[in-house]
Amino acid sequence: MTIMSSLVRIVNVGVPRAENRVDIVVRDGVVASVRPTGEAAVNVDLADAGQPSKNLDATTIRADGLWIIPGLWDCHTHFTQWAKTLGRLDLIGARSASEAMAMLRAHLDERRAAGTLDPNAFVVGMRFRHSLWSDDEQPTLAAIDAVAGEQPVALSSADMHCGWVNSAAARRLGVHVDERTGLVGELEWFDAYTQFDKAPGAAEETDRLLREAERDAASKGIVGIRDYEMAENIDTWIARFAAGINTLRVDAGVYPERLQDAINAGWRTGKPLPGSNGLGRVGAMKLISDGSLNTRSAYCSTPYSGIEPQTYGTLSYTPQQIEDYMRLATEHDFDIACHAIGDEANTIVLNAAEATHAHGSIEHAQMLKPVDIPRFAGLGLTASIQPQHAMDDRDVITRFWANPAGIPYPFRSLHDAGVKLRMGSDAPVAPLDPWLAISAAVFGTESSDREPFQSEQCLDMRTSLAASTAVGRDGLEPGDVADIVLLDADPYAVTTPEAMRAMPEHVTMTFVAGKRVY
Repeated sequence: MTIMSSLVRIVNVGVPRAENRVDIVVRDGVVASVRPTGEAAVNVDLADAGQPSKNLDATTIRADGLWIIPGLWDCHTHFTQWAKTLGRLDLIGARSASEAMAMLRAHLDERRAAGTLDPNAFVVGMRFRHSLWSDDEQPTLAAIDAVAGEQPVALSSADMHCGWVNSAAARRLGVHVDERTGLVGELEWFDAYTQFDKAPGAAEETDRLLREAERDAASKGIVGIRDYEMAENIDTWIARFAAGINTLRVDAGVYPERLQDAINAGWRTGKPLPGSNGLGRVGAMKLISDGSLNTRSAYCSTPYSGIEPQTYGTLSYTPQQIEDYMRLATEHDFDIACHAIGDEANTIVLNAAEATHAHGSIEHAQMLKPVDIPRFAGLGLTASIQPQHAMDDRDVITRFWANPAGIPYPFRSLHDAGVKLRMGSDAPVAPLDPWLAISAAVFGTESSDREPFQSEQCLDMRTSLAASTAVGRDGLEPGDVADIVLLDADPYAVTTPEAMRAMPEHVTMTFVAGKRVY
């Protein structure tokens, strides 16, 4: 059997922050050398590859005018739901309930005209943000019933923690709907949302959109994701790799209710997924401890501002249940990835991690009591943050967290305390795009015309880029897997949030394990 060896030379490429350019050799999917341009090492003798020249697939890339960085990761996604935003009604631009209904009406009219509206199938919309709407422009059941009639329509909030459905959809989903607002609460909504994937034709549509989402990710320099889809993820990704959805590295998360089954099947965090050629692994146990800011359900130690009756948010599990799940995960070699947004929820999950010696990450960590910030480092936990959420929520914070006991979005405070950071999007809550996260973290604003939000919590470029890679660095070193991005602009030269958010336009090539995927 002939074994083909691969060799890629990337010649005269720039390294961000460095004046000198380098030559990089990638051999069989691994970075073999990184040397100043002109040294003889780039002219690797074919025999050095360990194979006769006839069995060597060699490529040289002249990288004049290009820069190289490690491949980017999005460390918190719901990948299937993100893919579906590429084919569903997107309401992120609606500034009021009436605008959302106008968008829905136009969408229904367009589909009727095209003959694609099935009266027996759900029309699904995504990403409405009613927390930003005025009090007299909030969702109502009457409004969505008036537009949708007997066509079942289900709209998911931007944070995916509630749904806005019409009466026809509520009957079919079997959910309790608030008769005034038309809203479905988060725990019921989590279960209801999975029903849309069981509709006729849904599997074929999902396959098409997943492939499109993979191409979109590669075009932004993304080489890997942590997928916390609210579903059975391990078998799902094994099937996807087998079907050729295979240009991303994937860590497939496991939810608590499926954890014992995963343990019984012999899985643990880091175990390779069969048939993935090393690209797929079992991820962490994903546990959602509380709700979200936008649905006023993140669990806080002080009440929400201007909300009657008074509320502190809600816990999804009791503190004892959280501790029990963490202990089960830790005893069976699973990392944790524990969603905690409110300051009291973060205290509870840190207490549980301390009691169980859990290892892994706290996802979001959106509001933290000052006393809890150094506990992350002391417990060896990673803070998995989504900086774009701060941009989306900055106006909501002043409305609902007017008197917080903690610090909202304490990125710099966590970094200065020695906490390891990694960054993501929580797509589809925010777009699956690491450059948006980097821009938000560095500039603290989406527009040069608006002052930064909490400028004291902004991060420097080096920290932000490193937190968006698997290696935790902004540069490549020999021995790294060859997950590589080539850019035609130096990200360190970017001086505005607009330019940083436009960096996907400057991605020229993306490699996963030495194979060019974009």
